Amino acid sequence: MTIPFKNIPQQIRVPLFYAELDNSRANTAQANQRALIIGQVTAAAITAGTVPNVPVISQGVADAQTVGGPNSMLALMTAWYRKNDQFGEVWYLPLADDPGATAASGSITIASAPTAGGTVYLYVGGIRYAIPVLPTQTPAQIAAYVASVLSADAGCPVTATNTANSAVVTLTAVNKGPCGNDIDLRLNYLGPVGGETMPVGLSVQITAMSGGATAPSLTAALANLGDQPFDFIVCPYNDTTSLTALQQFMNDQTGRWSYSKQLYGHVFTALRGTLGTLTTFGVTRNNQHETVMGFYDSPTPSWLWAAALGGAAAVSVRADPAQPLQTVPLIGVMAPPVQSRFQLTDRNTLLYDGISTFTVAQDGTVAIENLITTYQKNAFGNPDNSYLEVETLFTLAYVMRYLRTMVTSKFARVKLAADGTKFAPGSNIVTPSMIKAELVAAYRLLETQGLVQNGDAFKAGLIVQLDSSNPGRVNVLFPPTLINQLRIFALLNQFRLM
Repeated sequence: MTIPFKNIPQQIRVPLFYAELDNSRANTAQANQRALIIGQVTAAAITAGTVPNVPVISQGVADAQTVGGPNSMLALMTAWYRKNDQFGEVWYLPLADDPGATAASGSITIASAPTAGGTVYLYVGGIRYAIPVLPTQTPAQIAAYVASVLSADAGCPVTATNTANSAVVTLTAVNKGPCGNDIDLRLNYLGPVGGETMPVGLSVQITAMSGGATAPSLTAALANLGDQPFDFIVCPYNDTTSLTALQQFMNDQTGRWSYSKQLYGHVFTALRGTLGTLTTFGVTRNNQHETVMGFYDSPTPSWLWAAALGGAAAVSVRADPAQPLQTVPLIGVMAPPVQSRFQLTDRNTLLYDGISTFTVAQDGTVAIENLITTYQKNAFGNPDNSYLEVETLFTLAYVMRYLRTMVTSKFARVKLAADGTKFAPGSNIVTPSMIKAELVAAYRLLETQGLVQNGDAFKAGLIVQLDSSNPGRVNVLFPPTLINQLRIFALLNQFRLM
């Protein structure tokens, strides 16, 4: 009996036809690459049934208002993520405000009333509010109207209060913690070119948001994820404690990239700061499983940058993990003013210090320029660019998942023999040389998909051998050459004059 039946017995005598199914050569499934949005929720959402630190699947943008609560960080992050990824599966990891946290606060003061009618455009965390004003209004009346407009918006990240006959609007972040400090307040972002100018006589003074402190701990929340796979993890925090917790969660030894878990995934976050602030921060990080997008003076908070970045990357990676992410737009992210954008030399510096960069098109669209990891040095502290590009990690994850699917489908229940063993064709037996042939064939298929290259070199370098001490184990040296991304097109225009 050389046909590898698993169920039909040799001893059956009852006629006639018996059949069993074998799917070992039919499995072409790919992993569902899910996203996880980490974000704080309101006390009202918790009262209504949201359980902090426990992951829950998203049912849509409206569902985020229920799980996170109106105006919550989680609801806003979901909205910005969905601006960029409308199709992919998304989960929430809801967090409660830390019990000892303080909320960021700021204010808007109407210093003088207008002498002519017009409209002032207020931006709160990049969200635009049109405030019409009349010369007949007092500063207190204008302030009261501003507070009512902000309070009526379920997507505003702050609460607005105004006492009677006061020209001051006090703003308080909906969620406590340092993320509230990044809620930008400004007037007339588009300027005269965009039709946004200050009405004559109107004077408005803004006090920036500040005072938010103590981000929630991620320890319990990350532990509750168990072995659920998430390829795109959106993190609103950029403090060392939070990023270190995620680094341990993702690491190659005991984390999601370890041999025992093989879950993979990548963390996306963002940081606001000057060139000096960003480079100082970047050189303190060294993690191939995280990306930090750096920016300065954008109206959009860093945690919404992170959400848009994760969504945009997810769409591209699902389509092709090796395709370069450069030029992918970040929908919903507002560009810094021209004078606040990093120049070429600045961006090149950032890319050597672990900080990813973006470009701004003529119409103000923000797009990824180079999305890198923060990995910069090896264990000896020497420069190491092996994990520089995000595409490298996603391609490696794809290749490993593909191989795992192939091996677990084809070799789940086979016998193992040494090369040279004489057995009948079709027997349920494999040898190292047969496994090697399967791996070469798998590599050739990955090569045709544009994920790896140089198949002949791979075949020459591939080693498959029986373990010397465990007769049931095969050891494999798998040496792929990953496909590259076109990053630089350098041209020397060596012209001639006649």
